[in-house]
Amino acid sequence: MIKNDKLFYRIALTVSAVVFLLVLALNKRLIEPPSEFPNIIYRFPMFNAIINGTCSILLLLSLRAIKQKKIDLHKKLNITTFLLSAVFLMLYVVYHFFVTHTAFGGEGGIKTLYLIILGLHIVLAALVLPLILIAFYFGLNNKVEKHRKIVRFAYPIWLFVTISGVVVYLMISPYYQYPL
Repeated sequence: MIKNDKLFYRIALTVSAVVFLLVLALNKRLIEPPSEFPNIIYRFPMFNAIINGTCSILLLLSLRAIKQKKIDLHKKLNITTFLLSAVFLMLYVVYHFFVTHTAFGGEGGIKTLYLIILGLHIVLAALVLPLILIAFYFGLNNKVEKHRKIVRFAYPIWLFVTISGVVVYLMISPYYQYPL
């Protein structure tokens, strides 16, 4: 484990910035994908919605576990959620490398609602990554007070991001123009 908190802050911010820039590059199509790829990649958004839904449930169970002072269960649930979120991120990057942006086809109020949810989801997902990394660092190093301070902010944001990810998928999925 890294003993220097400031060094870990820098690492967490660097990792978060690299992830953000990679996602931005993929969404701007700065990297040209190959013309052929496996059809299973079209299913990645559905897999990611399942992962996000699972993470939402695990985060709620983790909160219950810590309130019941079941620290080992809390750690296991959070590590599982963290690993699933890492899988989500890998699938997200691969999907957006191969598949172009899907436009939301709804109009009026539903489109406004979709754009608000999507915008909040994107901004908060970018902001929560360094908080999650720092919270994990403190938790795994038994710096409980520092862990609690970060989690007060990170937990509700992470929970919102996982739930809103499912909502965004459910709202956009009817407009996918590829084989499912």
